[in-house]
Amino acid sequence: MTQHVWGYLPEYEKERTDILDAVDKVFSSGQLVLGESVRAFEREFADHHGVGHCVGVDNGTNAIVLGLRALGIRPGDEVITVSNTAAPTVVAIDAVGAKPVFVDVDPDTYLMDVGQVAAAITERTRCLLPVHLYGQCVDMAPLQELARRHGLAVLEDCAQAHGATHHGRIAGSMGDAAAFSFYPTKVLGAYGDGGATVTDDPEVDARLRRLRFYGMEDRYFVMETPGHNSRLDEVQAEILRRKLTRLDDYLDRRRAIADRYEEAFAGTSLVTPTLAPGNTHVYYVYVVRHPERDRILEELKEHDIALNISYPWPVHAQTGFSHLGYGPDDLPVTTRVAKEIFSLPMYPSLSDAAQGRVIDVLRTVLDRL
Repeated sequence: MTQHVWGYLPEYEKERTDILDAVDKVFSSGQLVLGESVRAFEREFADHHGVGHCVGVDNGTNAIVLGLRALGIRPGDEVITVSNTAAPTVVAIDAVGAKPVFVDVDPDTYLMDVGQVAAAITERTRCLLPVHLYGQCVDMAPLQELARRHGLAVLEDCAQAHGATHHGRIAGSMGDAAAFSFYPTKVLGAYGDGGATVTDDPEVDARLRRLRFYGMEDRYFVMETPGHNSRLDEVQAEILRRKLTRLDDYLDRRRAIADRYEEAFAGTSLVTPTLAPGNTHVYYVYVVRHPERDRILEELKEHDIALNISYPWPVHAQTGFSHLGYGPDDLPVTTRVAKEIFSLPMYPSLSDAAQGRVIDVLRTVLDRL
């Protein structure tokens, strides 16, 4: 059984009445596209992040695509990011015709090694795209300083960091814009696809609203610029409104699960997550590390425990981006950790018994190594 199914069905059983009420509210409203539920969710999500504007879109990938376009990123521009991320981060850069430029990651947190960014900036660099990976934030202050010095935009990828904070600032409030995914497994997940781009800049907000609606200012009037059909669905918006009120509860449960793992594996050969200074972690995934990763996973499968790897193949090593010309020696930390990391079950509806079984079996496997 996959982690996706483990997380979805128990949550639905618990929240079924509210979820179905949200669906009925939308179906009974007479507004199925860009109606009051989307508008209300946009207001509430923006307020939650202390920013002026939120634009709901159809998925997290397009939240990045539209964010890049709204920030003025064009074909031929360079965008600095990391290879240790979900492929959509880089797919979005490619989709606007820009070139992804990778820097390596920190060996402890697996987040962008901000100290390498300055050397990667060229005359074609237009944007820095930090990925707040696994549930905690990149060190933003030096990135913001580099951006100011070189006149660059900053777009935060917050797909895995709903509610995470960095020195008191919430993820999504520190760049020129920020992109979120509401894929069902996310910390704040919809019951289908969904995404949003947030910003404090009214001009960026206006561009985003045009871009998600064919490039038009209003319904089927004059197209001002080529755009997309990238609207957040009313049903998903209403569900997300309800779930946003429960976000703190989800985070409390994730942190409790993480604390139990930390205690259980203290003193073993398993490397548990490192919290970066100034951060709070929301544990979208609980990523651990071991040089015998593949052997461990095989032994766990014998006990019907199948775990995910986030991510087994860095983007620069995948065939679709081989044209960028990166080799394993170019990003040595990224290449090395991809061979050792894996994720333990992490979602709010994970029962104590199920977590306990994973802990017991994994500890037994570790003791035999």
